[in-house]
Amino acid sequence: MDPSTGTTGTILIGKAVTTPTSLPDSHGQVYLLSKFGNRHGLVAGATGTGKTVTLMTLAEGFSRQGVPVFLADVKGDVAGLAMAGTSSDKLQARVAEIGIGDYASQASPVVFWDLFGKLGHPVRTTVSEMGPTLLARVLELNDTQSGVLDIVFKLADDRGLLLLDLEDLRALLGLVAAERKDISTSYGLVSAQSIGAIQRSLLRLEQEGGEMFFGEPALELTDLMRTHTDGRGVVNILASDQLVLKPRLYSSFLLWLLSELFENLPEVGDLDKPKLVFVFDEAHLLFDDAPPALQQRVEQVVRLIRSKGVGVYFCSQFPDDVPDNILGQLGNRVQHALRAFTPRDQKAVKTAAQTFVANPALDVAETISQLGTGEALVSTLQEKGVPMPVEKTLVAPPRCRMGAITEAERAQVRAGSPVGPRYDTRIDRDSAAEVLAQKATAAAEQAKAPPARTREQDDADEGGFSQSVKDAVFGTKRRQGMVETMAKQTARTVGNQIGQQILRGLLGGIFGGKARR
Repeated sequence: MDPSTGTTGTILIGKAVTTPTSLPDSHGQVYLLSKFGNRHGLVAGATGTGKTVTLMTLAEGFSRQGVPVFLADVKGDVAGLAMAGTSSDKLQARVAEIGIGDYASQASPVVFWDLFGKLGHPVRTTVSEMGPTLLARVLELNDTQSGVLDIVFKLADDRGLLLLDLEDLRALLGLVAAERKDISTSYGLVSAQSIGAIQRSLLRLEQEGGEMFFGEPALELTDLMRTHTDGRGVVNILASDQLVLKPRLYSSFLLWLLSELFENLPEVGDLDKPKLVFVFDEAHLLFDDAPPALQQRVEQVVRLIRSKGVGVYFCSQFPDDVPDNILGQLGNRVQHALRAFTPRDQKAVKTAAQTFVANPALDVAETISQLGTGEALVSTLQEKGVPMPVEKTLVAPPRCRMGAITEAERAQVRAGSPVGPRYDTRIDRDSAAEVLAQKATAAAEQAKAPPARTREQDDADEGGFSQSVKDAVFGTKRRQGMVETMAKQTARTVGNQIGQQILRGLLGGIFGGKARR
């Protein structure tokens, strides 16, 4: 098997220029064994020394082995993997020097992603899936405010309310504010100040475009682990030129994705090749200002995700950007040049030199500062997982375009994507915000409407009306009724008439009698 051809089991990194005869093969190539691709790795070096090209070479190599890759495109030039490269005399000279027998320009199968949905398919997750710990980091909350956010998530679980997007979270915060006293009694103290701080952080995140990340359809991990029809692994590229300007959101998203892979993928042990290679560019952003609990979580994931068939590769300027506990788990190392201009640089050079397996023919600390562009110190795991002595290596060029692509080319790639129809259209189903809004509307309508009358009330009212009529007609103990009044009036009228007749008769008889006498 010729490792320069990139055949099954090997990924060509370049050619050793120090002691090629010490390598396991007679060609002097430096390569990474696919079966140790899940033992993680590090690509480090100063700006402009060739880290991005090395990442592209590794991504192509894994893809040619049928391994899907996920990596962030911080500067925009990683997108060149989607287009075939252009030959040049300089390129051909490098190919000939390294001895790549089957080199030919070739585009890789690529799917573009973008949290903001502009340069790729939208990447979404739900608020519930993100969880309170990572969300608190995105929102830059302090410990007290993070505790309140924990209560909000617990309350949503207890009441069966779905937290899908930021509108749902805002609705839950409103509910907590309205029922703050009762919730403080049942779940723990919740202050109005903490609720207000979280709401302001949500507003700031929305203004930065972060609300695009939360919602449905949520990203399915299987869509990151696709292979092309020709057997090559799909390279998933996350547009990050704008995202990296929001370090907390960028690092929290990648950590969330890594955690999702860890929690959902089954145990597979050691395979002939990884199921996925995950590249974490600008790795220092993950650990800057990260609380100890979060660093411990990263360490746990990196240590255990190997058994899930996932290889994690960190990329940063200095190797000490990665904590020692994690750095010690990275079996495959590519170190580009470091310029020892400052005490910080000198310390980084010393740290990098100490992390390699010594090579008697090479002064690592001196060589690091003398490396040219496209050169690197490389050490990878060989048979039985033993790291090879560090070698000064001429890095192999990728077969793709080493540079950015046009908007038209990006649109063409997106149009042919197999996952576009699933993610390009947002779904908004009823969740916490809608449920709480419906309850509030129903309560308001009920408050406006007159209270419903019972049958007893109707019967009582009907009986009362009948009694009033009866009292008016027949009277009560204190008041005479119509019948009695009419009877007395009639009696008085009749009595008057009879009396008048009697009186007239009597008087008439008296006066008439006198006349006759």
